[in-house]
Amino acid sequence: MKTISAKFEADQRKWILVDAEDQVLGRLATQIAMRLRGKHLPHFTPHVDLGDFVVVINAEKVQLTGNKWDKKIYYRHTGYMGGVKATTARKLNQEKPERLIRMAVWGMLPKNRLGRQLIKKLKIYSGVEHPHEAQQPERMAL
Repeated sequence: MKTISAKFEADQRKWILVDAEDQVLGRLATQIAMRLRGKHLPHFTPHVDLGDFVVVINAEKVQLTGNKWDKKIYYRHTGYMGGVKATTARKLNQEKPERLIRMAVWGMLPKNRLGRQLIKKLKIYSGVEHPHEAQQPERMAL
């Protein structure tokens, strides 16, 4: 029996449409990260980008459990001394709901060149409309 090493084949990639309405953020992010990485495929190879493109709609309607809307804090740094900025999940969802999902998925991807390549295949939109109808994305049930 021989080990098969997968090769990059762009024509075999699918476009997946995910509706984030009433989905719990962490559980949604794990499914998206798995699809982006290609772990759902039988010929998964850790160092090759085999995953699908993922289009997420209704990002502003994602759910968090417990008191996380007010207790969960997201930090970022401006680059200047003392430039740490903090915001709650509720405020981040009101201002930039796409960033909430992007940060959750980014935490589940590898922190290297492959991870930066994978996150570019994630398209997130706060409403129902998206510009990827030409790719004919398949709806994914979670």
